[in-house]
Amino acid sequence: MEYKDYYKVLGVDRNAAEDQIKRNYRKLALEYHPDRNPGNKASEEKFKEINEAYQVLSDPEKKARYDQLGASYKNYTQRGGTPGNFNWEDWFVQNPRGGNVRVEVGDIGNIFGNENLGDFSDFFRSIFGGMAGMGSASRASRSPYAQTTQSPKTFQQNVPISLTEAYNGTTRRIDIDGNQKEVIIPPGANSGTKVRVSNAISTAPNQPKSDLFLRIQVADDPRFQRKKDNLYTNLDIDLFTAVLGGEVKVPTLSGNVVLSIPSGTQPGQTFRLAGRGMPKLKETNKFGDLMVKVNVKIPRHLTNKQKQMFLELKQMQK
Repeated sequence: MEYKDYYKVLGVDRNAAEDQIKRNYRKLALEYHPDRNPGNKASEEKFKEINEAYQVLSDPEKKARYDQLGASYKNYTQRGGTPGNFNWEDWFVQNPRGGNVRVEVGDIGNIFGNENLGDFSDFFRSIFGGMAGMGSASRASRSPYAQTTQSPKTFQQNVPISLTEAYNGTTRRIDIDGNQKEVIIPPGANSGTKVRVSNAISTAPNQPKSDLFLRIQVADDPRFQRKKDNLYTNLDIDLFTAVLGGEVKVPTLSGNVVLSIPSGTQPGQTFRLAGRGMPKLKETNKFGDLMVKVNVKIPRHLTNKQKQMFLELKQMQK
């Protein structure tokens, strides 16, 4: 197994202060973030490596363990030892500790919410996987030492909710090994959001319990289209309101609001209602926006008097 030099990954000295580690991490994460490098696999791998390094060096407990391993590994190589013969087994975490139900966006460890970018290396899973707060050790390891770590499996179950439930937050009662457990689904959950129930399922006697991941599936809503934290909707207004202006009611997930339509509004014009979108996951005091696209309804049937008035308006345009 390859030794990971996390200090080198973040470009900091081994005695670097916490704020320096954080600054370097943020700089590198922004530089290699997949959104800035679409389709670039090398940047994606680098981003995962940067994230993994920060997960260790920003956590005092993991950093202390890593520094101990680093000192041992350095002494071993200085004595002429080769990496393939280093006794990694002394450093494997074999007793994962559980925790309470927690929310995870996308895959584990992904701070940006982009699924499949949070995968940790075999080195990380073997050395740190079972430490408090890290669920990644429960995944099936690709390392040749997987049997030594005895990591439990994980289980996944899809949970459908409505857009309104995603807006307000909701709960689900699930049956785990014959016991009913209420799990909180927080406001702002999106399709792919995972709620982790740690140490929930017993698979074999005298073996660590397995984690259960509830994968949220938010159903489509006929009133709104969701793009991340923003909502989009269409609103029909009559021709006279478009021409003269006026006030109309707009449905939102928190109730109707009044939108002022200015005179001369054009078909397809879009209005932004700030803060009327979805709550941001883990930041439920912040909201996205509601984008309202106006459809102007042209009257199909006019009275003779109405036709005459439109003719007069047409003549006035000449």
